[in-house]
Amino acid sequence: MKKVLVIGYVWPEPNSSAAGSHMLSILRLYKQQGWQVEFATPAQRTEHMVDLAAEGISSQSIALNCDSFDAYVTDYDPNIVMFDRFMMEEQFGWRVEKNCPQAIRILDTEDLQCLRQARHQAHKANREMTTADLFNDIARREIAAILRSDLSLIISDFEMALLQEHFKVDERLLHHLPFMVDLARLPAHTADYANRRHFMTIGNFRHAPNWDAVLYLQQIWPLIRKQVPEAELHIYGSYPPPKATALHNPKTGFLIKGWADDAFEVMEQARICLAPLRFGAGIKGKLLDAMVMQTPSITTPIGSEGMHGALPWPGMIADDAEAFAAAAVALYHDETAWQQAQQQGTELLRRRYNGAILGSRLIERIDATVVGLEAHRLHNFTGSMLRHHSMMSTKYMSQWIAAKNANPGSS
Repeated sequence: MKKVLVIGYVWPEPNSSAAGSHMLSILRLYKQQGWQVEFATPAQRTEHMVDLAAEGISSQSIALNCDSFDAYVTDYDPNIVMFDRFMMEEQFGWRVEKNCPQAIRILDTEDLQCLRQARHQAHKANREMTTADLFNDIARREIAAILRSDLSLIISDFEMALLQEHFKVDERLLHHLPFMVDLARLPAHTADYANRRHFMTIGNFRHAPNWDAVLYLQQIWPLIRKQVPEAELHIYGSYPPPKATALHNPKTGFLIKGWADDAFEVMEQARICLAPLRFGAGIKGKLLDAMVMQTPSITTPIGSEGMHGALPWPGMIADDAEAFAAAAVALYHDETAWQQAQQQGTELLRRRYNGAILGSRLIERIDATVVGLEAHRLHNFTGSMLRHHSMMSTKYMSQWIAAKNANPGSS
C-alpha cells in the first residue's frame, strides 16, 4: 500500500474556495486507490476547514524551519509527497529529499501565482500584461519549484502552454489536471427559468481577483439595474471584510450576503451567475459550480480562460462594463438562449471535467513516474542542478532559523 503525505499551505476549506475543493478531490482520489493518506500543514486551524478524519485521512500539524519535520517524515516514510503550492516545496522539499530520497515529489500548483501576480500588476497600472511582468520574482521561485519536482499538476491548459512556451519547462514534468467533477452526482434537474430570479456571484473575499470583481460590479450593476429594475445582485463569499459589507445597499439591490452554507443552493436560485474577473489565473470554481447547477454565466476572457477549449461558453463572454451588462440583460430575458446555455454547460462538464477519466489519468501518470523514477530524474538535469544549489541556500537558512529558535538568546 502506498503512503502519501500531502503538505498543505492551508487546511482545506472546500466550501470557501475552489483551491480547497480541488485539494479535497485529490485527497479523495488517493484514498480511493486504497492508499494511506496524511495531510500535514504549518497553518492555523480554521472554522471552515474540512473534517479530514471523517474522510479517513489523518492529519498533522508541522512547524516551519524546524528540524522536527525530519524525524516526522522519516518516521512516516511516504512513497509519495505532494506539496500544496510552491511555498511548501521551498520550505520542505529539501527535507523530503534528504530523508525520503526515493519518494516521488509532486507539486500541486493550484494556479500559477506568477501569472496572477503579473496580471494584477498590469491591471493596477491599467495596461496589458508584458513578458517583463510575467518574469517576476514569484516566477523565479515558482518555476524553480516546478523544475525541482518530479511532477507538477497544472489546472489550466492555458498554463500548460505558458510553461512550455515561455518558460521552456519539459512537458514530462507537467500533468494537466483540471477540477474533477463526479458526473454521476450531477443533478438531473434544477430549477427552471421561470422559477429563478436575480443575479449572483460568489468567491472568497480574501482572494484579490474576487474582491476586484466586486468593485467592478459596482460599475456594472447600475447598467444592469437600469434595464432590469426589479432584479437584485446577491454577492456571496467567505470572510467578507468591513469594506465589503459597507457596500451592502438594499435600495439599489446590491446585496452583500457573505457566507453561503450551501453554494449550490444559492447558485440554483439565481438566473444568472456574474463573474467579471479582470485578473487572475487557473480556472474558476464558481463558473464550474454554475455549470453543475445549470446556471448560465457571464464572464470575461480571464474568467473563461482554460475552461472551455473550442466548445461554446455556457452563457456569454464580455470584455468591458457596457458589453458585460448588455450580455447579462440579454441572457436574463431570453429563455431560449438561457436553456441553450444550460445544455452547453452540461456538455462542457462531460467533455472536459469527467472526474473518473481525469483521476484515472493522474494515477496512471503517478504510477508510471514511480516505476521509472531514476530515469525520469536523469532527464531533468536542470532540476537536479537547482536542488543542489538553490535548495542548499534554503536548507542553510532554515537550519539557521531553527538554531536561532532553539537558542533565542544567541546573536
